[in-house]
Amino acid sequence: MNRTVCTRCVMDTSDEKITFNSVGECSHCQIFDKDSQSMWFPNETGKQKLGKILEQIRKEGEGKEYDCIIGLSGGVDSSYLALKMKDWGLRPLVVHIDVGWNSELAVHNIEQIVKYCGFDLYTDVMDWEEVRDLQVAYLKSGVSNQDVVQDHAIFSSLYHFAVQNGIRYVISGGNMATESVAPHSWHHSAMDSINLRAIHKRFGHKKLQSFKTISFFQYFFYYPFIKKMTTIRPLNYMPYNKKEALEELVRTVGYKEYGRKHGESRFTKFFQNYYLPKKFDYDKRKVHLSSLILSGEITRDCALKELEKPLYDPVELKNDKEYVAKKLKLSVVELDQLIDEPGRSYVEFDNWDRHYALLQKLKNILQKVTNKKIKTYA
Repeated sequence: MNRTVCTRCVMDTSDEKITFNSVGECSHCQIFDKDSQSMWFPNETGKQKLGKILEQIRKEGEGKEYDCIIGLSGGVDSSYLALKMKDWGLRPLVVHIDVGWNSELAVHNIEQIVKYCGFDLYTDVMDWEEVRDLQVAYLKSGVSNQDVVQDHAIFSSLYHFAVQNGIRYVISGGNMATESVAPHSWHHSAMDSINLRAIHKRFGHKKLQSFKTISFFQYFFYYPFIKKMTTIRPLNYMPYNKKEALEELVRTVGYKEYGRKHGESRFTKFFQNYYLPKKFDYDKRKVHLSSLILSGEITRDCALKELEKPLYDPVELKNDKEYVAKKLKLSVVELDQLIDEPGRSYVEFDNWDRHYALLQKLKNILQKVTNKKIKTYA
């Protein structure tokens, strides 16, 4: 299929909402240029801003067992951030949400990082039968973002745990250097619990009793404004190069590389490299590589060469497909049938879009009245 490709990054018209300017640069590049001015400081300014943030966290944490909390998946971003937090003298509670898809390497990496840093680790093992029922419901729904089950479980559990334990600061490995490109036409937010419950009600069979969702009210209002929970993304206030971060992790704690972004989860690996390209013709490598181009870590030519490589080794794909099917109690034929069915949009199920639009209107009015920028995301 012939597609128009951005002249600056490698995003293309597989994102149906992408637009291009007169020189062929796409809307993702233009959004990056705009957002990076207020959100990304890989320089002396960032160093000063981060210094003040860390000082505030340490000050508010005096006399407490922990001054912040971090979710550790075993991926490069959060693992590298944990090492930096040790250097900064923070005292985080490290939380790992085990949703059932950890690779063996992820378990090894988490253990090595926590041991090196001397941090306390709390592992929340989710009820697998509930996760499995929800994951199969998502496959039956045919929506593009199959990682909602994992992502919602991880972040909702982390936020609930922070609030319940009086920890205000949630430290996140999210960053603009490696994750700035995010086509909305590809994925709906993983935090939309209305959508999650609607999909499960339609296709699920097992009552969700221990699966912790976070409501629209909690996520956008109660936690950030009443409980004062704040998410900090330190990697946006420092030079962050993924290749160099990986090298430091290997050198310092014996970190073992996954070979792919989000390779710490066996489902995410399968979902991104097989489900999305097969069912929707979405290649997530374009998103990841475009982010690295925009942050200056790699060149566009380097990214184009990377995209020439196959998404999956045939033997590895066969093994992963059998693993995913068996874990979900499906046959490989049943899994293939679900993937081969036409995809659906999340809007075919109840969702938070109407609430979100109302929130944005209210936010705009308040900002106009108070002349202050209001942050609604926890």
